[in-house]
Amino acid sequence: MQQDLIAQARTWLAEDPDPETREELAGLIESEDLDELAARFSGTLQFGTAGLRGELGAGPMRMNRSVVIRAAAGLAAYLKTQGQGGGLVVIGYDARYKSADFARDTAAVMRGAGLRAAVLPRPLPTPVLAYAIRHLGAVAGVEVTASHNPPRDNGYKVYLGDGSQIVPPADGEIADAIAAVGPLDGVPRPDDGWEVLGEEVLAAYLARTDAVLAAGSPRTARVVYTAMHGVGTSVLTAAFDRAGFPAPVLVAEQAEPDPAFPTVAFPNPEEPGAMDLAFATARRADPDLVIANDPDADRCAVAVPDPGADGGWRMLRGDEVGALLAAHLVDRGATGVFAESIVSSSLLGRIAEKAGNGYEETLTGFKWIARVDGLRYGYEEALGYCVDPEGVRDKDGITAALLVAELASVLKEQGRTLLDLLDDLAVAHGLHATDQLSVRVKDLSVISDAMARLREQPPTALAGLAVTSAEDLARGTEQLPPTDGLRYHLRGARVIVRPSGTEPKLKCYLEVVVPVGSADELPAARAKGAELLAGIKRDLAAAAGI
Repeated sequence: MQQDLIAQARTWLAEDPDPETREELAGLIESEDLDELAARFSGTLQFGTAGLRGELGAGPMRMNRSVVIRAAAGLAAYLKTQGQGGGLVVIGYDARYKSADFARDTAAVMRGAGLRAAVLPRPLPTPVLAYAIRHLGAVAGVEVTASHNPPRDNGYKVYLGDGSQIVPPADGEIADAIAAVGPLDGVPRPDDGWEVLGEEVLAAYLARTDAVLAAGSPRTARVVYTAMHGVGTSVLTAAFDRAGFPAPVLVAEQAEPDPAFPTVAFPNPEEPGAMDLAFATARRADPDLVIANDPDADRCAVAVPDPGADGGWRMLRGDEVGALLAAHLVDRGATGVFAESIVSSSLLGRIAEKAGNGYEETLTGFKWIARVDGLRYGYEEALGYCVDPEGVRDKDGITAALLVAELASVLKEQGRTLLDLLDDLAVAHGLHATDQLSVRVKDLSVISDAMARLREQPPTALAGLAVTSAEDLARGTEQLPPTDGLRYHLRGARVIVRPSGTEPKLKCYLEVVVPVGSADELPAARAKGAELLAGIKRDLAAAAGI
């Protein structure tokens, strides 16, 4: 076993094109660090509907140039089987460690396979790549990013020519093609021949951002903005300037790209402490809103002044922002289908129904939401919003920020706030209170054990509310293809449990709906909602053994 592992590592070392990972792996071999070698050579990073994502390092279970070259060669082979062997592949990348290298390797592999390749001019938001695919008539796109993962991670996200992320069966067929790639010295990688795009593609994207705003709408909201050490600052500030909003006040410590993410434990606006610097800036600048993007700027977080909140600022939940944007679009007369993932708040369905718009639920991820026929607006609770599906068929933190700022400006002229509009929605549709039980693990068996336990012994009641139906989503439903998840409907509540697709987490999504007769009843309804959510969280954790 030991000799097999060492031999496997030596074979990998012999074809690794990256001096850094070669040195790293050679050190592991020389020291005979069998535990670390076993972790890196226990299999291969699995290519799925999220593409690839993992920790940087040498070996097939890490993100590195060898893994990326194989992924690119498999994608190229797949495109050729689809009759697109002469087509264009557009490649974007963020500012993480190795992102530029992975983008360049991908371009070289595409050229070597006979496809055309074009790389975005510099690290830019993921939605710019999603836009560029359709704008340039590409047959596929690749974005090198690990979104809001820890600093040592990177990833590889694949889109097809419709501008949407891959879904089955394409993901499986690409994975099969990757597995069939032979030795790396058999993968042609010329030193040139691809195009590095100019700023025109970004200019075209920015021109498109104007489409999300209503002509002549107020543009007075003052914003504090953080890019969370990612790539959003230059694009968001340009979009705000074009639209005529006041220049955002930047969180200076987080404004420039930095792959070390030095001021945050996790570069995700939802994580504890990630917004501390933004709130400190807001207390000095006194804006109407705080807006944050994640590092690749496809997500948008929003915080509002709230005297009752610790520090005077409150983060809005993704479900709250999702409902606010839906209400704003309805008020502007938007028509079409409103869509969301199954883990997001059912309030969207009520808003759409009252407006006479279509409504659909999909599996988690914009790869599903973006494919809804007639989509006008889509969102999911993890801070993802698609407000211009004709321009970007994916979540877009730049255009979402513009639309939030427009809504805040409209309300400001009326002497109202986003919190006032949330109160209106609660009175009109009932208070929809949501929360999440999220458990990050080092041992993935904790997740599989919890799922197995819930399947074998599903709860019959949570927080005193009877479970009226329990669905194993692995079997699929009439509306949804199979996925690893469980859904429980309770009297006045809903719970969904699923493993994260991108992080080592078990995620449980909770929603309770409390009827509200008038604004006077809101404080009591909120207290009731919080009590029920706490009870459901407690009982669900016990039932899952987590």
